[in-house]
Amino acid sequence: MYAKTLEPLRDDPTLDEVRAYLAPLLASQAAFDGWNEEAVAAAAQQTDVDADMARLAFNKGPVDMIDAWFQSIDEAMADKFSEEELGAMKIRERITALVVARLEALEADREGLRRALAILAAPPNLRTAAKLGWRAADKMWRLAGDTATDYNHYTKRTLLSAVYGSTISVFLDDESEEYADTRAFLDRRIENVMQFEKVKAKITQPGRDRFSMARFIGRLRYRGA
Repeated sequence: MYAKTLEPLRDDPTLDEVRAYLAPLLASQAAFDGWNEEAVAAAAQQTDVDADMARLAFNKGPVDMIDAWFQSIDEAMADKFSEEELGAMKIRERITALVVARLEALEADREGLRRALAILAAPPNLRTAAKLGWRAADKMWRLAGDTATDYNHYTKRTLLSAVYGSTISVFLDDESEEYADTRAFLDRRIENVMQFEKVKAKITQPGRDRFSMARFIGRLRYRGA
C-alpha cells in the first residue's frame, strides 16, 4: 500500500502545483463525499491548502478530478521501480509488476475508485474513460521499454487496456487474502498479452483464417477464460 505522506506545499504555488499536490488525496475524500467540491475542500483542509485555490484547481468537475487522481496513480506506479529494476525483468514480468503496482496504489481507495468508474461509465464520459484507460496502458508499455511506432504500438495498448480494465473489475470485489484472486486473474490475462506476436502473425500472414480483434478482446474480458 502506498502511504500518502506529503511534504508541505511551497509558498505561492501555481494552480497546476495545487492540482498535482491534492490529486493523490481526492479519492479518499470522494469515498465519503463523492467526486465533488466537498471532496476538494476536505483535501484542502487536510493539507492546509487555500480552499479558494483548491476550488480553482479543480473547477472543471468530477471527471477532471478523476483525471488528476489517475495521473497521480501513474506517478506512483512509475516511482515503484527504477529503470534498472525493470530492465532486469522479462517483458511479461515488467507488465505484471506494473499492473500490480497500480493496484497497490489503488488499494486504499477502492470505494473512491468504484465511484469514479461509475461516473466514467456514464455515456457522456465514455470517450474520456477510454482515453484514460489508453493513457494507463501507454504509460505501462513505455515504462516496460516498448518503443514500437507502427500498428504494434496501438495493438499492444488496446490489449493491455482490456486486460487492465477487466482486472480492475475483479479487484474491486476481491476479498481474498492479499488479492490472490485478482493476481491469478491478472496472470491469466497477461498470458493473453504475451500471445501478441502470435496474434500479429495471424493478422499479417495471407491465407490464414480471418482474425477478429473484437472477439479476441472479448475473451480477455471473460473471467473464466
